[in-house]
Amino acid sequence: MNPMIEIKNLSFAYTKDNMVVDNVNLTINKGEWVTILGHNGSGKSTLSKLMIGLLRAKTGTIKIDGLTLSEETVYDIRKKVGIVFQNPDNQFVGVTVRDDIAFGLENLQIPRETMIEKIDKYAKKVNMQEFMNKEPQQLSGGQKQRVAIAGILAMETDVIIFDEATAMLDPKGRKNIYEYMKELNREGVTIITITHDMKEAVDADRIIVLKDGRILRNDTAQNILKDQETLEQSNLELLLPLDVLYSLEKENVNHDALKEYLWQSSLKG
Repeated sequence: MNPMIEIKNLSFAYTKDNMVVDNVNLTINKGEWVTILGHNGSGKSTLSKLMIGLLRAKTGTIKIDGLTLSEETVYDIRKKVGIVFQNPDNQFVGVTVRDDIAFGLENLQIPRETMIEKIDKYAKKVNMQEFMNKEPQQLSGGQKQRVAIAGILAMETDVIIFDEATAMLDPKGRKNIYEYMKELNREGVTIITITHDMKEAVDADRIIVLKDGRILRNDTAQNILKDQETLEQSNLELLLPLDVLYSLEKENVNHDALKEYLWQSSLKG
């Protein structure tokens, strides 16, 4: 396995007595899809901001594709790692949809002809091609989020972090973006999804469960879903099939076919 992200002894605090990320050690390999799962306040979004240099760690190191994150390397790191946040207003910087998708490409000094091709390609990917000349105030929250996603996709970074990025999308839009995440991952892009929603974690190769800034469990999606104790400790809302399954087991209801059906249903999110 070739590591894409190496995090060692990473800690961060917004205030002196409030350690939000507490001695985290984590390796994410090239081409892997990892979900960082945790309830609100677990430190997962702070961890994502540390990975792209928006916050400075109190202690520890972060390496991206062998390059140690520092003030000197942060711009090179951001050529390798893109991030989509939950609130698109925090990312919308263009006067129009077209300008916003172009913003990152302009910073990368992409030739104009290539830039136009990429803008059109990724606007279509998120179904925003009919809104290219619209201004931000003319868009809904979900539409703004599609534009933010298109802008990051257009940069074609090696790693894309989706930090609760589908929260403002309707179910159809959320499904479409997740299908595209799968496509990107098959093409070799390292995908990191940050979420508190179990439904958005089942497709990952691996799940990192965070609680109070520490890694509570690091394992495959299937093993995490089977770990009732970890899920309960992390205060995460169980998928409905798992909730029913654990209730049956608690009541000693012995129906193997039903239990297997519920387990398989949980894997479908």
